[in-house]
Amino acid sequence: MSNCGSTLDGLSRALVCTRLLRCNVIDFMRKISSSDEIRGCNLVGVGPQIAMEDREKYYKQEIVIRLQKMVDNLKELDQTVSSLSPPIGVFNLGNSSFVNQEVAPERIPLYSQLIDSYKWTDKVRSYAELACPILSQNSLKRTFFNASISAKQRRTLANSHVATPEFVNKTIINVSNLYNDMDITITRPLGSNAALSITLGHTLKAVVILKGWLIEWVVVRASNEDMTKEDGTLDLWTESRYKVFQKVTDNANAAMLHFCAPNYPELSVRSFMIWLHSYITLFSQSCKKCSLHLCTNMMPPTWRDLRSLEPYHEECKP
Repeated sequence: MSNCGSTLDGLSRALVCTRLLRCNVIDFMRKISSSDEIRGCNLVGVGPQIAMEDREKYYKQEIVIRLQKMVDNLKELDQTVSSLSPPIGVFNLGNSSFVNQEVAPERIPLYSQLIDSYKWTDKVRSYAELACPILSQNSLKRTFFNASISAKQRRTLANSHVATPEFVNKTIINVSNLYNDMDITITRPLGSNAALSITLGHTLKAVVILKGWLIEWVVVRASNEDMTKEDGTLDLWTESRYKVFQKVTDNANAAMLHFCAPNYPELSVRSFMIWLHSYITLFSQSCKKCSLHLCTNMMPPTWRDLRSLEPYHEECKP
């Protein structure tokens, strides 16, 4: 009983150390991300009349103090975790313990696999419960056609996926000529359908796959990431290894659905390209709402308003 009590005390201390470390890390990130703090205007006890060298000295001292706090918290957390003993035996999963009676547990890690499966299932269920009411309120349709319209009536309407390659090339080149910092290369690795390789200054690269005029897929990567595979062909599917551009990819696919207009296919592609070009200021323009470059999770404004093209953080977007 005493051993159980000491284990719980150790876990409690470890959680407290983790909470303190997290608070100090957030405080440190806010300190170095604030442009006003970097200029030395809001330092405690330092007025605007103090020389710039003194401001920088005070600022460096505050940075060192915060770093030392994080080091002390990390050492205390490491010592607390080292004093904890791992659990003895396997987890009790009810009747599932009878499944593995004939095999040594160290040969087939059935219990750990079952625990991972249960955790994954619980996450899927919770995410599905959150996604269901959100998706039921937003109708993400890629067509203006009503399902109740007969097939004969639908055949009389224009198909946005039918377009000649020459006309598509001409329109894409005209869009590229609108901006000096946007380079678009057109290839057709999948037959007559175009794959656009877009380089937006030194900010990002993107791959846009068209089916006629219909945008089928968008993936955004950093400017230092490869756009081709080892054999030299265009990489159409690999996502970026940076969370910033993963979020931009998600927003680009959402914008693809927003701008889709089968009755005006050329306009939908032009509107999407203009929206994508607004990311040229991804790392230089602050959020329209909070006026900060970085939010609490250290991300720049990765959302662009679909009408005004103004930048917002994911937490600040209207």
